[in-house]
Amino acid sequence: MNYALKLNNVTKTYKNSDFSLKKVSFSLPSGSVMGFVGENGAGKTTTIGCILQTLFKDSGTIQILGREMTDANVEIRENIGVVYDGDNFPGYLSAEQLSNIMNGIFKQWDDKLFQNYINSFHLSKKQKIKTYSKGMTMKLALAVALSHHPKLLILDEATSGLDPVMRDEILDVLLEFVGDEDHSILLSSHITSDLEKIADYITFIHNGKIILTETKDNLIYNYGILRCKEKQVELIEPEDIIVYRKRDYQTDILVSNMSIAERKYPGVIIDHVTIDEIMLMLVKGNEI
Repeated sequence: MNYALKLNNVTKTYKNSDFSLKKVSFSLPSGSVMGFVGENGAGKTTTIGCILQTLFKDSGTIQILGREMTDANVEIRENIGVVYDGDNFPGYLSAEQLSNIMNGIFKQWDDKLFQNYINSFHLSKKQKIKTYSKGMTMKLALAVALSHHPKLLILDEATSGLDPVMRDEILDVLLEFVGDEDHSILLSSHITSDLEKIADYITFIHNGKIILTETKDNLIYNYGILRCKEKQVELIEPEDIIVYRKRDYQTDILVSNMSIAERKYPGVIIDHVTIDEIMLMLVKGNEI
């Protein structure tokens, strides 16, 4: 299998801070979308910074499109499109001026493709970027990221703060992009409903540590939560428990295979779970 992105035991510490990345490892197969999720401060932006070398990792390896990125390796940078949440470009520029600048930065810059995105996104070419709404700014950033023909697209909370209609438009563009088997997306987002629509894989990070990487379909269709009464908890075998969480009148237990759990524990209520519920269980639950 070919991978667009591979992280192996990546660590990062900060002076005067207790936070660190703790041997972060995950792989993004080529032609797929990975949702990168975790609560605020979990390490998503730090990990992306290490991938893009806007932050320097302490140890570990990061391969992009099969090669490690170095300052001299311009070709890899050409093949990465990036969209951040917030101001991606100087506000005094227009889209037209921005295209001229990008033409001098990227060898693969495609002004015709950029103009097509500007038109389809209904953006003004001459209007100053600082007068754009947040949604317009995100569309412009996505247009720039896609117009130098990247193979890997990295988005850091790019859809946060957007209304559902605008998010849906952006997701459609992302799905069209990843329709090419050479294209891959790493999408960091708090909005798990977006990830349920387009992601192939989900990676959870908590307190700087990867706690789960799975296919989205496996999480949605096979994972479940056992709703156990006090006496039923004792029946659950430890190897079946990923995490558990005690509530007032029951204990919730996250399991990775609903079918097996249903056969082994016929008297226990078991529910399907959303990605949000899984993340909540992994963050707030307890291990055996």
